[in-house]
Amino acid sequence: MNVKEAVAIAKDYVADMFESEKITDIGLEEIEYDEFENLWRITIGFSRPWDQNIGSLLAAASSHRYKRRTYKRIAIRDSDHKVLSVKNRATSQEQ
Repeated sequence: MNVKEAVAIAKDYVADMFESEKITDIGLEEIEYDEFENLWRITIGFSRPWDQNIGSLLAAASSHRYKRRTYKRIAIRDSDHKVLSVKNRATSQEQ
């Protein structure tokens, strides 16, 4: 499979699995191909309704709202396009 196919599978999988949570702003964040394991590792970011941060002073002062993002790392086997795992992807702010 090529990189565009891997990304499409990852995005579709995240949209489907988290559909009931009404996620928004689904987007590609990272792509990695592991030649040794023949795995695609694709990081997809999205926002959930409860991720909105309206309490910060900066947001209040500037009248801008921003959403926190959740990042999921999807592992896809190259040979059969099967999604093998979905894991949380920690950010530098969470570590």
